[in-house]
Amino acid sequence: MLGDGYHDVPPGKVATVATMLEMTQRAETRPVGAPAGWTLTRVTQPDRDLYRALFRKVGENWLWFARTVLKDADLDAILQDPNVHIYTLRQGDVDGALLELDFRNAGECELAYFGLAPDLIGSGAGRFLMNAAIEKAWEADITRFHLHTCTLDSPQAMAFYRRSGFTPVAQKIEIADDPRIACGYDRALGPHVPIIDL
Repeated sequence: MLGDGYHDVPPGKVATVATMLEMTQRAETRPVGAPAGWTLTRVTQPDRDLYRALFRKVGENWLWFARTVLKDADLDAILQDPNVHIYTLRQGDVDGALLELDFRNAGECELAYFGLAPDLIGSGAGRFLMNAAIEKAWEADITRFHLHTCTLDSPQAMAFYRRSGFTPVAQKIEIADDPRIACGYDRALGPHVPIIDL
C-alpha cells in the first residue's frame, strides 16, 4: 500500500488515478437522437483484429492499451463470451464508437469500454451512446452498473459520467507500461501525459 506523499514512477511507465463509479438504479435519460447517418449496431462475436482496430481508433488518443497487450486467446475469450455485448455506431461500413457492456458477473453490468472516434466527439453521439448503454444495462436483471475512468481519459469524462447518473465510489493508482514506449503507439498521442523514458 502506498503511503502519503510523492512516489517515484519508473522510466517507461505511466501512472494514473483511476476512479470507480457506479449507478445502483436506472438513471433518467434525456432523449437524444443518433448523429445523422449513424446507427447503433450490435457487433456479435467480433473478429479480434477488427475489434483491436476499433479499440485503437476510439482510444489511442487517450492511451488505451489494455486490449492491445492482452494475449490473443484471452481477448478471444472475452469477445466470444455471450455475456459481453459490444456495440458501435456505424455509417455504411465505418465504425465510429465502442460500447462494451460486460454482464459476466451476476447481478451487475460493467461499462467496460465507452468511446467515440475523434470525428464524432461534440456531435451528440456521446449522449446518444450513453443513453443506449443505460437502457441496455438496466434491461438485464442487475442492481449495479459500474465503470472506471482515469486521468489519462478526456478531461470531460468524469463530469459526463456524473451527469449520466454515476457516482464515484473509490480511487486507485495504476502504474503500467507507457504504450507509446512498450506498444509502439505514436509518441505524439496523449500529449497531456508526458513521456518519461530517460
